[in-house]
Amino acid sequence: MLELRDVDHRFNGNLALESVSLRVSAGERVVLLGTNGSGKSTLLKILDGLLTPTHGSYRYQGEDISPKRLRERGLNLRFRREVVLLFQNPDAMLFNPTVFDEIAFGPRQLRMPDVEERVRHWAQTVGVAAHLHKPPFSLSGGEKQKVCLAALLAVEPRLLLLDEPTSALDPRSTGWLVDFLAGLRITTITTTHNLSLAPELGRRALVLGENHRLLHDGPIEGLLGNLDLLLAANLAHVHKHRHGAVEHRHWHAHDWQ
Repeated sequence: MLELRDVDHRFNGNLALESVSLRVSAGERVVLLGTNGSGKSTLLKILDGLLTPTHGSYRYQGEDISPKRLRERGLNLRFRREVVLLFQNPDAMLFNPTVFDEIAFGPRQLRMPDVEERVRHWAQTVGVAAHLHKPPFSLSGGEKQKVCLAALLAVEPRLLLLDEPTSALDPRSTGWLVDFLAGLRITTITTTHNLSLAPELGRRALVLGENHRLLHDGPIEGLLGNLDLLLAANLAHVHKHRHGAVEHRHWHAHDWQ
């Protein structure tokens, strides 16, 4: 479905990604791990065509994805329909006067049929049907996230990119999202640095290190048992414990968001 070759990216001269190469096949559920600042969000934005690699190439379904190619109307319309990104902060995605209009925006722009039917279906599916005539800004954080997700799924994408989708959710909403994503039959790439949640989000793990390089690409099970790799990626840490006069050290996975 997609391929990156030797991708580098810099912001104002500062390195964000270095020599990242990977392939993702249709139907895969991939979890992208790394500590804050490792380049996870940058990588998703490149995959969504919002950023251009400073060096290297990105191909989607055999097509080069670049600013020049995305100015071609046919490719642009297909790519924007098939590849969608759920931002970490839902407020960055909301700009319509009602929830209905928010979910309808993509299908309207792409001139898709049965817009109202699509809106009502996805609003019901994610649980925001009761809010269709409310301003999206009046909803809770979890409800906003659901509206954004419905708006993306309403265009029937083939690749869903999710940037820390549980970071603002309470435990109940997190459980709902994990179950919901597991039921989708599309390719997903989800970022997190929550190791306990990672196996629920994908069977294949990609790990970006603090050096902005890909440190691991393989089964999630092989990652979770590799303490050296987790420590190198700053996804685990070691600290001292004292029990009376006895002091010893333990390692701990980072399960915070």
